[in-house]
Amino acid sequence: MNQLLIEKIDAILPQTQCRKCGFTGCRPYAEAIAEGHADINQCPPGGQQGIQKIAELLGIPTKPLNTTHGYPRSNQLVAWIDERLCIGCTFCIQSCPVDAIVGAPKQMHTVIADECTGCDLCIAPCPMDCIHMISINNKVTDSVSLPVDIIKKQAADRARSRYQYRLQRIACDKQADHKSHTEEFVQSPQAVQVNSEARKQTIVAAALKRAAAIREQTATRLNSRKTI
Repeated sequence: MNQLLIEKIDAILPQTQCRKCGFTGCRPYAEAIAEGHADINQCPPGGQQGIQKIAELLGIPTKPLNTTHGYPRSNQLVAWIDERLCIGCTFCIQSCPVDAIVGAPKQMHTVIADECTGCDLCIAPCPMDCIHMISINNKVTDSVSLPVDIIKKQAADRARSRYQYRLQRIACDKQADHKSHTEEFVQSPQAVQVNSEARKQTIVAAALKRAAAIREQTATRLNSRKTI
C-alpha cells in the first residue's frame, strides 16, 4: 500500500467524515482510491474541485461527480439541536465522527458549531427529530481575513485530528470495557450479564414519555392562550 499516495489523497478530501462516499471516513476512502477499489468521484462535499485535484494527482482524466452519492452543497451547514426537545439519549453524540456534540445522559446536548463538519450523521439516530442542519456564513470567525482555501484547509486539518482522536478513544474504551468484563467474569462466573441494548431502550422510552408530557403541557398552554 502506497502510504504517501494515501496521505496526498486524504489531504485533498474535505474531512467531513460523512460516509456519503460509501466508506467509514475520508481516510478509508483515500485508501480505496489508492488501491483502485473506489472511483475518484464519490465525494459530494469535495465537489468537482476535489475530483479535479485527485485526477491531477493520479495523472488520470477527471470525471463528473457521481450523484448517486449525493450533491455538493452551495453553502456551509452545521448541525443545530433544539434543546427544548432534546431528551439526552446520547445517540447523536455516539454518531458524531468528530466529537462535536457534547452533553450527558438525560441532559440536553449541544453542538460545537466550530467543530461540526456538516456530515449530518447525527440526524437519523435522533428519536425526537430535534436536530436540524442550518446554514452559516463562516465557522472560523477568528480567521476571516485569511483566504477561503486556507480557512477550509485549517478546518479539514482540525476535523481530521478530531476524527483520529475519536477512533483512538473508542479503541481505548473498548479495551478498557473488555478488561472490566473479563475481570468481572473471573470474580463472579455466575453473574448475570446486563443487556446494554435493553437498558438503552428503557432509558429512551422513559425520556420519550417525559418529552411527550412536556409537549402536551406546551400545547395546553398555547391553546389556553388562544382562548383568552
